[in-house]
Amino acid sequence: MDLGLTGRRALVTGSSSGLGEAIARLLAAEGADVVVHGRDEDRARKVARDIGAAAVAIGDLATDGGADAVAEGAGAVDILVNNAGAYDHADWADATPEVWMRTYEINVVSGVRMIRRLVPGMRERGWGRVIQIGGGLASQPTALLPHYNATLAARHNLAVSLARELKDTGVTSNVVSPGAVLVDSVERLLTGMAAEREWGESWEEIERNAARDFVPNDTGRFGRPEEIAGAVAYLASRYGDYVSGATLRVDGGTIRSVN
Repeated sequence: MDLGLTGRRALVTGSSSGLGEAIARLLAAEGADVVVHGRDEDRARKVARDIGAAAVAIGDLATDGGADAVAEGAGAVDILVNNAGAYDHADWADATPEVWMRTYEINVVSGVRMIRRLVPGMRERGWGRVIQIGGGLASQPTALLPHYNATLAARHNLAVSLARELKDTGVTSNVVSPGAVLVDSVERLLTGMAAEREWGESWEEIERNAARDFVPNDTGRFGRPEEIAGAVAYLASRYGDYVSGATLRVDGGTIRSVN
């Protein structure tokens, strides 16, 4: 299937590892001219070599100077995937106002910076895609990670507002909302907890039991990075022309909603 991505230039923020790397890899395989972004130049360049990326852009998106450097390095972008983000493992007692502000700066304002720098060019050219990586905690938050949950909600909200702003321009704005994704760090964490939690010894047992305890869903497992990447590729493709202001959940049915 031809997704119509050949020659489209795509910037995936936070793509030097994990989910962002998987998204960049699939877009490159589908013919897009991918720009790999990260703060660590060596890691970003390694990913770029591995996937045959068109360019590398280095910078801290939590600062205006870093965003300027990334926008300059990325060039005229057709597809912006705002994936970069971070959070501290904090509950209400530990998540101080300073933690909230830092998390909001990294997870929300960083994406706004890139939208402001890159979307005007999309509007001028009459075609573009803006895709936020959100999450189910935006709509069904837990008591843990309150600062992170709130930033996910902001990502979802700004994507819909942006879609309204981009009406009739040929540029769409959407959200891909993953469930729990099995990146390397998560697999190491679950394996290390297995004995204490009595999840079993084989990976199949560990994943099934960890999913039951942490992210109950209809598939009984964690998502794979390439499954999230597939949703991004769809929204970026010519088949996503009629989709804007939407949230595409890829979570195995973790979020229970008829909407």
